[in-house]
Amino acid sequence: MKKVTIDQIMEQKPCEEYPRERVEELFSGREELTAMEVLDLEIPFLDRLWVFVECGLLSGKDLRLFACDCAESVLPLFERKHPDDRRPREAISVARRYAMGEATKEELSAAYAAAWSTAHATWSSARSAAWYAAWSAAWSARSAARYAAWSAAVAAWSAAASYAASYAAGGCTGEEEQKKQEEMLRKIIK
Repeated sequence: MKKVTIDQIMEQKPCEEYPRERVEELFSGREELTAMEVLDLEIPFLDRLWVFVECGLLSGKDLRLFACDCAESVLPLFERKHPDDRRPREAISVARRYAMGEATKEELSAAYAAAWSTAHATWSSARSAAWYAAWSAAWSARSAARYAAWSAAVAAWSAAASYAASYAAGGCTGEEEQKKQEEMLRKIIK
């Protein structure tokens, strides 16, 4: 199991809320933290996700599959508004196949372009939940797994928050989406 040290975190230049002293405090005298210990830290989820992405706690394959899971979790928001548009779903499928070694970079690039086209077309919805969902699918198909994971997670959170704000009931909030993402990570690292 991969572990992370204080020096590895500091090399990645965390935001100003995490100077070396704060990171040392979070490590509580430990030399290194496992992925599960990072998930158990009492800091915002996106800060814990940053450690996973920037410090390499997951393989590229696992990061890409996590990105696909995040995108899929909000895909129904897009499909509710655009039931006949399969581009985001196809992009997620190709990204998942790519992670498993079953799709080429060319297929991945084509899926990304199609999903990005969808996101661009739904932009007029003033950053609606559908736009975030399409954007999440596009990013899950990006070639760099670490950015795909980060971007898809943030887009899924944004989609859930946008949906909850727009419809005020029946949807998952951004906080609930982050909890789902944390559970996804816990399953991956077990």
